[in-house]
Amino acid sequence: MREISDYKVLTFDCYGTLIDWETGIWDALQPVISANGRPDIQRAAALAVFASLESALEAENPGLPYPQILARVHHGIAIHFELGTTDEWDRAFGDSVPFWPAFPDTADALRYLKHYYRLVILSNVHREGFAASNRKLGVEFDAIYTAQDIGSYKPDPANFQYLLDQLEDGFGLQKRDILHTAQSLFHDHVPARSFGLATAWIDRQRLSESGHWGATASLDEIPQTDVVFHSMAEMAEAVAASQDGQL
Repeated sequence: MREISDYKVLTFDCYGTLIDWETGIWDALQPVISANGRPDIQRAAALAVFASLESALEAENPGLPYPQILARVHHGIAIHFELGTTDEWDRAFGDSVPFWPAFPDTADALRYLKHYYRLVILSNVHREGFAASNRKLGVEFDAIYTAQDIGSYKPDPANFQYLLDQLEDGFGLQKRDILHTAQSLFHDHVPARSFGLATAWIDRQRLSESGHWGATASLDEIPQTDVVFHSMAEMAEAVAASQDGQL
C-alpha cells in the first residue's frame, strides 16, 4: 500500500464503521423479544439473521427506502424466532436508525482526519436516517451519497460507480486519490476492490483474528484489503504517525 498520507479523500461506509449499528439493532429488537418472553435469544444469533435478511431484501428491492427494508427485516426476524410481532413494532424498528449510537472513538478520529482529507460518506441508508446519525459524528462531510440518492444498495456496483462519478465531477478526484474505509467486507470491500480502489478495513469485530461477522453478510473468503485497523482511533493514529504529528 502507498503511504496513507498520499490519499486526498477518505470515503466511508457509516454503519458498522462510524455508527455502532449492531448495538442499535440489538436495542431496537428488545421490545419484540421482551413482549414474547424470549430472553433465550442471543445477540449473535439475532444479528446473523439480520445480516441474511437485510442483504437479500436490499438486493431484491433496490428502490425500497431503508426504513421499509428494516421493517421487513424485523418481521422476518420475528418469524425466524417464532415471535409475535405487530405492524407498529415492525415500523418502529424501521425508524430506529436515528437512535443507533456512534462508536466512542468516531467523532474525535473524524475531526482529526478532517485536517488532512476530504471526508465522504457512501451509505446504504436514507437521507433522513443519515442526517440524524451525522449529528453524532462531529464533522461536516464534504459529500454524502446514500442509497436513496443512487437507487440501489451496496454491494451493487452502481453505488461505487456513482461515488466515482460524483468525486470526479464535483472535486476532480480520481481513483488513485481515494482510500475507501469500511467495516463491511460484503457491502464495501468486495465491490471497492472490483473498481480498483485502495481500501482500509476498520475491523471492529476482529474478524481478521477469527472474530465474528455480526450484522454483516458473511463471505466464503476474506478479500484482500490494503490496511487493517481495529478502530477509527487506530486509523487516526496511523495518519498522525505518517504526518509526524500528534493526535
